[in-house]
Amino acid sequence: MSMAASQLRSDLPPRMVVMGVTGSGKTTVGEALARAVHATYVDGDKLHPKANIAKMSSGIPLDDADRWPWLAKVGETLRQTSAPVIVACSALKRAYRDFITEQARAPVLFIYLDGSRELISRRMRERTGHFMPTSLLDSQFATLEVPGEDENAIAVAIDAPLHNIVADITTRLEERQS
Repeated sequence: MSMAASQLRSDLPPRMVVMGVTGSGKTTVGEALARAVHATYVDGDKLHPKANIAKMSSGIPLDDADRWPWLAKVGETLRQTSAPVIVACSALKRAYRDFITEQARAPVLFIYLDGSRELISRRMRERTGHFMPTSLLDSQFATLEVPGEDENAIAVAIDAPLHNIVADITTRLEERQS
């Protein structure tokens, strides 16, 4: 590990959520970011109850009653570690982000993957093996509340190659430490 990577890891926020609508790249970016900063990565999709996966696979959007138990698991996962951990979770509403932070019982940095509906729709059509159909993208955008300036969040444009997106995030993390 380079000195810069070592320094960044020691100053990383211990709890981070890579967030955004379906197809924004939460898993891809989360895994790559975790490798870059030597953090643990957890795919929030794996924390969903089977009923949620079945519902979304059938093209039915989740409602808040479906989401709260899942969001509690996301927060619990963040709470269970003191080492840097990155969880991928849509965290579409401010209330969800507040709830995750409450469940984590510590500050959580939200990394919002910001992209146009057109870009994300194209990416969703190109991916294979994911349970979330493209038909639910509109409901995701309708639910999305972009993190406000008063939230512990950074927004990162996703219209670049993966290595550039990760570099942008690590630069933003370094800037927050200064």
